[in-house]
Amino acid sequence: MTDAGALPLPSPPLTGDAPAGPDAPPRLEALEPRAWRVAGDWTVLGLRGRYDELRQQVAAIQADTPDALWDLRSLGRLDTAGALTLWQGWGGKPPGRLLWLPEQVTLFSQFMQPTALPRPRPQLGPGLALAAQRLVGFARHGVDLIALTGRLLLDAVQMVRHPALIGWREISANVFRTGAQALPITALVGFLVGLTLSYLISKQLKTYGADIFVINILGLAVLRELGPLLAAIIVAGRSGSAMTAQIGVMRVTQELDALSVMGISHTVRLVAPKVLALAISLPLVALWTSALMLLGGMTAARAQLGLDPAQFLHTLPTVVEPANLWLGWSKSMIFGGLIALLASHFGLRVKPNTESLGQSVTQSVVTAITLVIVVDAIFAVLFSNVGL
Repeated sequence: MTDAGALPLPSPPLTGDAPAGPDAPPRLEALEPRAWRVAGDWTVLGLRGRYDELRQQVAAIQADTPDALWDLRSLGRLDTAGALTLWQGWGGKPPGRLLWLPEQVTLFSQFMQPTALPRPRPQLGPGLALAAQRLVGFARHGVDLIALTGRLLLDAVQMVRHPALIGWREISANVFRTGAQALPITALVGFLVGLTLSYLISKQLKTYGADIFVINILGLAVLRELGPLLAAIIVAGRSGSAMTAQIGVMRVTQELDALSVMGISHTVRLVAPKVLALAISLPLVALWTSALMLLGGMTAARAQLGLDPAQFLHTLPTVVEPANLWLGWSKSMIFGGLIALLASHFGLRVKPNTESLGQSVTQSVVTAITLVIVVDAIFAVLFSNVGL
């Protein structure tokens, strides 16, 4: 070890005229050949312009005397900048012999945490990376949706045991909003779709002289498939988006947080009434839509084929079995619950900003319409021999 006087370090005496106190300049004092005292103001202001100088001094002492004793108890002030200067001078690790105060441990502990090195990510192509990202997002939505369904079932059991928890007024309001207020738009769309469909079918059947079979085709297609499906798509775009927006606004305005603070379940207060109301109202809307589609088809059949409306209504029950009507109603009930569940799911996932609200509403409508079509296709395959 070199002598303290040979090192390029300031070595003021421990007593006498040396500046002392918290505002004294940062310095290193040699107590003995293998002991050093750190004193003065080791802060951002105190170290201004001397970071490299003091760090090199500490590093020179540490390299020359690895077992040196460092005494930090006489420090006037110490902040993160001063602690980092000493830490870097020590080589990124505490010296073997160190005397410090408990309040100084906190400053150095932040440098003692193990550094989390980023794991090398596999290099994926842009298309594969995008597909993987969407797959992960889809899986997260699936898990969250299953969790929401589980909470809804558990809360449903609780509501059956305690009927006072059921929000009858909320259910009634949702039935009115999703059912009664949807009748005009579904009537218009249903009538026009039925008119167009019957017109095209009549043109083809008239070519082969099979005019009467327009009742079979139109009745079966409308009551079994098109009526419930068209009503579900319209309600998903109209009522499903409104449900998502309603819950999303509650997230933005922190009303959902207020419900959680008061101990009120989101599924009991918000999700369950919407799911139950839409499962009740959508079969009725589907029946209304099917009736208007048949009315439009009957109008087109009258204009194209000269088919009497009385004959149309008389023949319809004989060529379409009641099982098709019950199948359409059953699908509509499932469609309603699924649309409301998806709308609530995306509404609860809204982040407290308007951009997230718009994205969630869009995702809710698109996902609901897609799943309605998928479920309808599954029903068509499973019940292909029912009512045909």
